[in-house]
Amino acid sequence: MKPVTYIIGEVAQAHDGSLGMAHALIDGIANAGADAVKFQTHIAAAESTPSEPWRVKFSLQDASRYEYWKRMEFTEEQWHGLKAHASDRSLDFLSSPFSVEAVDLLTRVGVAAWKVASGELASEPMRERMATTGLPLIVSTGMSPLTEIDQTVSWVKAKRLPLTVLQCTTAYPCPPEKVGLNLIPVFRERYDCAVGLSDHSGTIYPGLAAAAIGADMLEVHVTFSREMFGPDVPSSVTTSELCQLVEGVRARRGDGAAAQSVYQERCFPPRPSCRHRVSTGTPDLEEAGNRNSGLASPGDGGTSVEAGRIS
Repeated sequence: MKPVTYIIGEVAQAHDGSLGMAHALIDGIANAGADAVKFQTHIAAAESTPSEPWRVKFSLQDASRYEYWKRMEFTEEQWHGLKAHASDRSLDFLSSPFSVEAVDLLTRVGVAAWKVASGELASEPMRERMATTGLPLIVSTGMSPLTEIDQTVSWVKAKRLPLTVLQCTTAYPCPPEKVGLNLIPVFRERYDCAVGLSDHSGTIYPGLAAAAIGADMLEVHVTFSREMFGPDVPSSVTTSELCQLVEGVRARRGDGAAAQSVYQERCFPPRPSCRHRVSTGTPDLEEAGNRNSGLASPGDGGTSVEAGRIS
């Protein structure tokens, strides 16, 4: 059965450069019941320089942002191993590239779709390279004004590529009042495509709310514990919370007519032993008239609504 909402567990930098941790997170996300696992593919020499300043100095281990990206790198062979592990666990494999070189690497590894990070929306060389593969595009909108989103959507549609637009707020963690769930139906109407939420709140609640209003896709950052190290940890749900999120979202499979049937069966089952019906006290209701009739449980005559018609 097709999922009501497609759920992506985002590893990002939660592996902290450890290949073993990356594989363990694949298992954790698969065990939670998600549909896909997503990484980020950084190639330091292609996207950064040794002089790149920290945005936020979060690491005592790495002397520079460039060194941090170097430590986050995996070899192409290791990426193939991560893809194979995801496939073995019945997860779609996704990764956001941050350079043309990363697009080429991931093309060789194989991804189910391209996830375009918010900050890369305006990168024309990367977009063009992605488009040559013919794969679907998933676009995050957190760092883009509406005009830039409009231009990107027009470009994708001109290429005739499947498209999903994700509401995203660039805040880590994102406070509830800034999640922007109201934009999900706006994007659906404006762009006439699949829509969803890339959530950085670090809780399951925006995801549940997004699914309830019909989001086609949901992406959440995942970690084993919020006591772990890493820039994404405060914005992540744990694998246990991801399991709760998946269960809550999947509960929507029964929406619609089937849900109405279940509602009627569970909430209004036949209750002959407890409904108030007319108790005649005699097999001949016509002869007895109202003298021996009344409302009692269990009854053997008409319903209480019909009692007024007995004479």
